[in-house]
Amino acid sequence: MDALTIANRLSDQVLRPLKATFVGKEEIIDLMGVALAGGENLFLHGPPGTAKSALVNELAKRLETRSFDYLLTRFTEPSELFGPFDIRKLREGDLVTNTEGMLPEADFIFLDELLNANSAILNSLLLVLNERIFRRGRETRKLPALMVVGASNHLPEEEGLRALFDRFLLRVHCGYVQEKELSAVIEAGWELEKNHRKPAAVCGLTALDIRLLQEFLPTVDLTEVRPAYLALISRLRVGGIEVSDRRAVKLQRVIAASALMCGRLTARVSDLWVLRYIWDREEQRELLSAMVQEALSKEIPESADHPQAFGAAAPDPEALARDLELMETNWDDSTLGVIKDQLSALAARIPWVPQAEARAALQEQIENLWRRAGA
Repeated sequence: MDALTIANRLSDQVLRPLKATFVGKEEIIDLMGVALAGGENLFLHGPPGTAKSALVNELAKRLETRSFDYLLTRFTEPSELFGPFDIRKLREGDLVTNTEGMLPEADFIFLDELLNANSAILNSLLLVLNERIFRRGRETRKLPALMVVGASNHLPEEEGLRALFDRFLLRVHCGYVQEKELSAVIEAGWELEKNHRKPAAVCGLTALDIRLLQEFLPTVDLTEVRPAYLALISRLRVGGIEVSDRRAVKLQRVIAASALMCGRLTARVSDLWVLRYIWDREEQRELLSAMVQEALSKEIPESADHPQAFGAAAPDPEALARDLELMETNWDDSTLGVIKDQLSALAARIPWVPQAEARAALQEQIENLWRRAGA
């Protein structure tokens, strides 16, 4: 089976049925597909009861892979994730971990409440996430992990946890569905409840297939997209969103994955939609989305584009208002160039706010800031 066939089956036989089951979660499901194809880690952030665990577990069930999931607490010990020491080997004076059925043998890993991780397992997790390596004592082995998904209802505050969070290239907010979708969610949820004892429909895609898809990534031609990509990275940096050189290099993998998931061997500017999901803080989400969407707006949508490229969710008026208030609070006339760039990006989002009253209030707020900026 070639890589494009694998990508097509992943999209049609795994992601599409998931979208039918989890109403209003299309954005997250598409992002899970791109992260899996790209071999990169994904972080789900949102309050309890927003189907974070259910989404990840259902994806794992539909693939013929070895999966491992665990709910972390502050008291989680390394052996709960990586396995206990082999008693027989220990008697012989050799420290060897019995990893059967544990994280080191899994193709698909889900760590719920990831940011509860304590210092005892932090370094081991960093190696797993960044280098796909398990190291314990003198024991070092390469891991088969295709993707690691982490989830939490809060963002990191401590330095060590920020380092852990940084190992997740893509981050997505998982919130409650909109009121108009609630009825469909309730019906779909009840169907899922009725069928939860039945085995999920497995599509026949194996870990070997997904690994082949990931190995095919470097063959995707990024020539066409690279000038726009470099311009966007530069603009994000100027706009106050940190994108390290390491992350800028790794992001090319998910850009290529987006192309493969659309059946293409050549990346398009529309594949830059994945950059909406590299925020570090909640308050960056709207600004980042606006700046990415502005870059994509120069393109004419085509059928070969990824469905998420031009289908961004409606802007959150409260988040936009917070961003504008933050700009006003931190106003610095010496950085007017940056301020105008951010205002331009946020202004592009305001016409898409569905509530007329909120839209008018935001428009007035941004016009006041434009006047202050001398524009």
